[in-house]
Amino acid sequence: MKIVEESLPELEKMVQMKTRQLNDPKVVATVSEIINNVIDNGDDALKDYEKKFDKVDIKDFKLSQKVIDDAYENLDPDVKDALFLAKKNITSFHKKEIEKGFVDSEQPGVLRGQKLLPLQRVGLYVPGGTAAYPSTIMMSALPAKIAGVEQVVIVTPPQQDGINPAVLAAAKIAGVDAIYQVGGAQAIAALAYGTESIPRVDKIVGPGNIFVATAKKQVFGQVAIDMVAGPSEIGIIADDSANPKQIAADLLSQAEHDKLARPILVTDSKKLAEAVSENVDSQLKVLPREEIASASVNNKGFIAVVKEIDDMFTLMNTVAPEHLEIQLEDPTQYLNQIRNAGSVFLGKYASEPLGDYVAGPNHILPTGGTARFSSPLGVYDFVKRTSFIQYTKPALEKEAKAITTLARVEGLEGHARAIESRFDKYYD
Repeated sequence: MKIVEESLPELEKMVQMKTRQLNDPKVVATVSEIINNVIDNGDDALKDYEKKFDKVDIKDFKLSQKVIDDAYENLDPDVKDALFLAKKNITSFHKKEIEKGFVDSEQPGVLRGQKLLPLQRVGLYVPGGTAAYPSTIMMSALPAKIAGVEQVVIVTPPQQDGINPAVLAAAKIAGVDAIYQVGGAQAIAALAYGTESIPRVDKIVGPGNIFVATAKKQVFGQVAIDMVAGPSEIGIIADDSANPKQIAADLLSQAEHDKLARPILVTDSKKLAEAVSENVDSQLKVLPREEIASASVNNKGFIAVVKEIDDMFTLMNTVAPEHLEIQLEDPTQYLNQIRNAGSVFLGKYASEPLGDYVAGPNHILPTGGTARFSSPLGVYDFVKRTSFIQYTKPALEKEAKAITTLARVEGLEGHARAIESRFDKYYD
């Protein structure tokens, strides 16, 4: 794994160059064509795309409840137990995110407030392809259900030998209301606009490939989205106290996701950097997804050696990684030095996969440096806020002068007259 030793400004510049998000014009054009086709031709377009991209001839997009129930009943008991443990921990964590509205009646004659309402219908995109992700279902469906979403539906690419049973069982355990066999940009279009078989939703959440991410970006405004997610990332801050074998394993845990995944180690120890690099190379040779992980490590990964601990945090805040491990002595003392990260893992026993599956905090996280301004998926993503106002006549009269003054400053005479129409006199 490549080791770089540059000044802190040079390292920050390198990171910023690597995290630039550029649109591929060909992908943008292809996705736009797919979306318009789905809008115009509905289910027929979806069937054509599934035959073309997934090599599956779809007769009925909606998966039968019997297929889901059978997958659940026949699932390996150990897998089922693991999913129920994940549900327990995810639910207990996300229940703490529930917000309440408020009513303010502090001023005489004035009632103000805010009420929170769950979204009516949410669509979850669950990737297929090179891996199955039952954990993604738990992480997206459970917060939605806790928020009170009426209907949660899944879209996921069909497979020639059927959708992974663990995915179907996870959907049942998480309380998903329907599963539709459709993937890619066409699935996003179907959720955003609706077709004969697939209902339009209020929000689309969940990760996907570049076509899915681009489609989410293009339909935003017609429908809400959680984020435009990119390839997975892990950043690790470590010193001589860390175990190089464990660090290497954690870096590869994300590198195996995608050839574009970003594994990054920042350390103040050249000795640790060299040991981790050697361990990454040796562990890659016995990793089942070696080809994917090697491409990630070679093209996107690096180990940065800096002078001191403060530099490690400065650089990692510039990276703003999806996942951040702190493998230092007494890691909790450094928590306040982290400004930009999706999820933080403290100490050598908080390995990143813990957060992927059972710890409870969400694993749908901001990527590509967007942790600078974005948050993990949570209950708050599935509610909307509506404010309300009530004034008595004396309370409005008290503030009418200010309202009409500001309205006329903005050249909106109709606004001013709407207020003045409530009173016998007019305000100059």
